[in-house]
Amino acid sequence: MSGKRVADAGEALRDVFEGARIMVGGFGLSGNPEHCIRELHRLGTKGLTIIANNIGNQGKGLAVLLQSRQVRRAVCSYIGGNPDLEQQYLAGEVEVSLTPQGTLAERIRAGGAGLGGFLTPTGVGTIVAEGKETLEYEGKRYLLERPLTADFAFIRAEYGDPYGNLRFKGTARNFSPHMAMAAKVAIVEVDHLVGLGDLAPEDIHLPGIYVQRIFEGRDYVDPIEFRTTRPRPTAE
Repeated sequence: MSGKRVADAGEALRDVFEGARIMVGGFGLSGNPEHCIRELHRLGTKGLTIIANNIGNQGKGLAVLLQSRQVRRAVCSYIGGNPDLEQQYLAGEVEVSLTPQGTLAERIRAGGAGLGGFLTPTGVGTIVAEGKETLEYEGKRYLLERPLTADFAFIRAEYGDPYGNLRFKGTARNFSPHMAMAAKVAIVEVDHLVGLGDLAPEDIHLPGIYVQRIFEGRDYVDPIEFRTTRPRPTAE
């Protein structure tokens, strides 16, 4: 179990291959596994299928993989704020599978749970339903959505121990636990690598059984998508 700990992203991504399917956790730029993304960019591995809520934003995060033409297919729920993906999609350079956000999350969860699919009314009667099987149950139409799995998952947690038990911070938790469950190899970078027993059992968001490799990250950038500030109150 303690063999899950690796030195850095270079060691963690040692066997990522061309054409791999990779799930990447976080929400927007929040909780991005920055070291894994930078290492994948450095490696130049191409033909990738990236499964994430959004494939970068404002030219940051996963957008660097688009800029280096490493992404072949994107499975996501949101393109807004990502001119790189927009331009490459319109040019026919990247295949994009847009999925409603809740459906995307449930497809990933279904993949991790070993389910064959699930029924949802979301998208019935829209272009989302094109090419998908529909069923009627108790007078209501549903789409049959298939599970998503991946070769690798890149996720970031705030705390982790050498066994891979994890605790996430805020919205950085979105998608990440289920992605680790749905991937063959879950690679985790943590802000703080703590000792065994330092995380209380009730504070663990994802048990280490779903994690294969873990390392501690340093010098995070943590970019902000839209910086908003409150005007300073004026003295009356």
